[in-house]
Amino acid sequence: MWCDNCLLVLPLRAGAIAWAVAIAVYSMAGGIFLLLRGQFFFFFFPEWQIYGGIGIGVAVGAILTILALSNRSYIWIRVNKFIWPFIIVICAIRAIIMIVQLQRGKDKIQWECDNGGQLWTESVEAGYATPSSIPSGFCATGFSSLNVAFIAGLCIDLVFQIYMFFLVWRFSKRLDHYSSMKGPFYGGYYKG
Repeated sequence: MWCDNCLLVLPLRAGAIAWAVAIAVYSMAGGIFLLLRGQFFFFFFPEWQIYGGIGIGVAVGAILTILALSNRSYIWIRVNKFIWPFIIVICAIRAIIMIVQLQRGKDKIQWECDNGGQLWTESVEAGYATPSSIPSGFCATGFSSLNVAFIAGLCIDLVFQIYMFFLVWRFSKRLDHYSSMKGPFYGGYYKG
């Protein structure tokens, strides 16, 4: 027998909504951060915009899940059950590429920190400059801590998304079970 909501104390639907809210909030925050400050960590033009766009896309997927669960919509739950595996695969690929690119750019990130938080010179010459500088907290912790935080965050993100897919799948199965039950009308209790 499957547990309905193994990690949360709340019932299945409420727990899945709470889980989707958490995913939507941190994905939106991460996506906006990458869109605004990603050029300090990734050094090829559309790279940080792609990563930030994927983060915002995950937040949109979580919001769609919230709406589907709130309405108990059979069709939208099935749509979400179809969408989440694609989101998970795309985010896994994004995580691998982000980790590799962070490793490749560690010297540039260190240079940015050593030079008062200004953007890498080749990025400035390419026109990626913004009036802001690298957030000082990132330089204070050092690259190794930053790298570990990115890797841990990306792995936790994937685990959260896999669990979200499990909750959507479980709720879909529950709706399938209820729709196959016979009601009290037209002799439903007595049908075999």
